Amino acid sequence: MQINKVEISHLNVALHHPIRTPLGAIDAARNVVVKISTDSGVVGWGEASPFAPITGDSQDSNYSVARQLAKLIVGHDPLAIEARMAQINHFTLGDPSIRSAFDMALYDIAAKAAGLPLYQFLGGESRTLRTDLTIGMQDSVEQTLTQAQGILDAGFDAIKLKVGRAGLEDVEHVAAVRKLAGADVAIKIDSNQGWDYPTAVANLKAMAGLNLQYSEQPLAAWDHSGLARLRDKVDLPICADESVFNHHDALKLIQLDAVDYLNIKLGKAGGINTGIKINAIAEAAKIKCMIGCFGESRLGLSAAAHLAMARPNITFLDLDSAYHFRTDPVKGGVTYDDKLGGVLHLPDTPGHGAEIDEAAIENPCCIEL
Repeated sequence: MQINKVEISHLNVALHHPIRTPLGAIDAARNVVVKISTDSGVVGWGEASPFAPITGDSQDSNYSVARQLAKLIVGHDPLAIEARMAQINHFTLGDPSIRSAFDMALYDIAAKAAGLPLYQFLGGESRTLRTDLTIGMQDSVEQTLTQAQGILDAGFDAIKLKVGRAGLEDVEHVAAVRKLAGADVAIKIDSNQGWDYPTAVANLKAMAGLNLQYSEQPLAAWDHSGLARLRDKVDLPICADESVFNHHDALKLIQLDAVDYLNIKLGKAGGINTGIKINAIAEAAKIKCMIGCFGESRLGLSAAAHLAMARPNITFLDLDSAYHFRTDPVKGGVTYDDKLGGVLHLPDTPGHGAEIDEAAIENPCCIEL
């Protein structure tokens, strides 16, 4: 089998409402779609969802780099994923989002060629997957509660709250959601690097009685030693997100005893190939993983959900980005349960099962053999 064509395009989808974090607000998905075709007729789909404050790339940079990566791999065997990703990762250390798009398209092809759903191709078996739903930083507690009520009404059993405000302003928001949700709903908080060490200590101690699941990325991404100090200082488990892009980061954080959990995002890791390595290192250290997202459509979320299905050590899911989309440009792939909030359903079709409606793509270009 040989890659004979790579098609690259923009995908832009507005959100129902902006999601505000300490790193900035997201009001739309501004993504890049990659479609890899082979001489045997098997096609693979991938998606990049860059977020510059974290990944350092953008839709424009992804689109440009994608053209170069396409020229790099055209004419080569798509089933040799290790070799193709070595080519791609040696070409650039940057633009992890678009590297991830090529990675998931290659895995899509390989699983289709094997006639297996991607999770089975990765060695997994079917299990129940359930995601949380995120509330961005709101101006008032009343606004936070309005969104929380909507999540509870939809039947979700887990809420993720964006925090990172000045001083102890976050405490009132989190406490109000806990009171509204009751004791049985899981609540986790995500600071997106928004606190310094003293503020993190003060907030996590003030929230000690709120039965939180974990604190995600409370400190700056570079501050590995600060995460270790914080973990020793507070009782709440610490989850690293922006601090862990790849398996090398995972190893460093674990060696420092800096984390309780690791957040794998395909758009940070450069795809499934590295995500598997992160999880393997975490599992060896008896550390659970979560899997998160940026602004992917159900295409990117499908690839992430298949990885989660295949690796039971990936315990926590934050695969909610498409839930916020005003329109759905995806055919097939993972779906959200209509009756039981947060439950994800994966198709048993070969590959990851998702593709983009051609009518939704913009600025298409094609690199052919």
